[in-house]
Amino acid sequence: MEEQRLSREQGPAARVAALAEPVLADMGFRLVRIKTFGSTVQIMAERPDGTFTIDDCENFSRAFSPMLDVADIISAKYHLEISSPGIDRPLVRPSDFESWAGHVVKIEMAVAQAGRKRFRGDLEGYHEGEVRLFIDNPEGGEKLLVGVPFADIAEANLVLTDHLIEDAKSRLPAKAYGDGAEIDEDQINPEGSEEE
Repeated sequence: MEEQRLSREQGPAARVAALAEPVLADMGFRLVRIKTFGSTVQIMAERPDGTFTIDDCENFSRAFSPMLDVADIISAKYHLEISSPGIDRPLVRPSDFESWAGHVVKIEMAVAQAGRKRFRGDLEGYHEGEVRLFIDNPEGGEKLLVGVPFADIAEANLVLTDHLIEDAKSRLPAKAYGDGAEIDEDQINPEGSEEE
């Protein structure tokens, strides 16, 4: 079963999302979000492991652009922008909130919780339909653990910190031969082997 995504797209962006999501899925990608502003259609996508290369962007763009033209969702001339989520990425699936636990998050609610629509704190994770985070206690002392309904979140993003940058770097795939990494001849021809 496909994991639920926070989808707050409306109007043309929602129609683009409906068209893009199956194409992305067929290519092994998943939709993060779509925004339309001015003449720009921005599609943010990723692989299930969170990566999305320049080649991935180009391949999806080549597959999707003709479909978007035929569907005529955007009536004026438009600019299609395909991108990865980046380091201070939006969190749109329960697994995102689990995967990035321990990092600072900003959450904007579509429906107010306890009289407030904005939360910022250290992400604890996702549990039984709730996103949980530690927020500052207005009375001082230890941080408070609060839960907000996943379904009522309008937008959630990681906050750029040094800890987040280091964690994001550690999640990148290791370099290997054939991906542009420098090759050490001694590793290919260990001592004692003879070249002909």
